[in-house]
Formats: sequence, C-alpha cells, structure tokens
Amino acid sequence: MSEPGLMGGTSVLDHRQPRLNPTQVSDAAGALTRFRVMAFVTGFVLLAGTIALIIKATTSASMEPGTGWLWLAHGYLYLVYVIITAMLGVKLRWPLARYAIVMLAGTIPTMSFVAEHFVTRATRAAADSAEPARS
Repeated sequence: MSEPGLMGGTSVLDHRQPRLNPTQVSDAAGALTRFRVMAFVTGFVLLAGTIALIIKATTSASMEPGTGWLWLAHGYLYLVYVIITAMLGVKLRWPLARYAIVMLAGTIPTMSFVAEHFVTRATRAAADSAEPARS
C-alpha cells in the first residue's frame, strides 16, 4: 500500500511527489538547495516590488527608477528560478502539473515561500521513505 502524497500516479495532472530511490534523492540534494535559495530570493524581490508598488500608488512618493530596476531584477531572477525548478523537477521525476504549480508560484507574492516549503517537505518525505536498492 502506498503512503498518501508520496506515490504519484501515472497521470500527467498528478501533482504529488513520486516515490524515489535513495540514489535519486542524494543526486537531487544540490538541486534542492539551489531551488530553495532561488525561491527565497525571487519571493523576496517580488514582495519588495509589490510593497513598492503599493507605496507608489497610495502616496505621492516618486520611486523611479528604483521600482523599474526592482521589476527588472525580478524578471531575470524569475527566469533563473524557472530553470532551477526545471532542473530539480527532472531529478525528482515531477509530473507536469507539479512543474507548472511550482513555477507559477514565483509570480504570486509570498507563494514561492509556500512552494519551497511544500517541495522541501515532499522531497524529504520521499527521501525518508526511499527503500535501499536491492542487490
């Protein structure tokens, strides 16, 4: 019997972490660290940009060209976030729906923090449940 949330189905729309063997989990450790860093950096810059946008809209403060540079930085950081997420997804054999959900989390303020939490938790759970390879 499979544990809930760990054994993904064969459906492309399934969003759960598929079962992994210990080699796959150890190979993905570096990619998971890079993903976590980019999720926090991208989320922080997006949150800062959103706060700047709210301040700019509600006050008479002139924040240009600072907000322009902030959004430009977020655009480039988001591209790196998407690439790092794709690399992690390949190593962890994610289904297509999981790729889309995690990648889109970088476009909604604070959601990259949430996505990072769930991806890390699911990966660690998959690592804990990974069975040793049989000889």
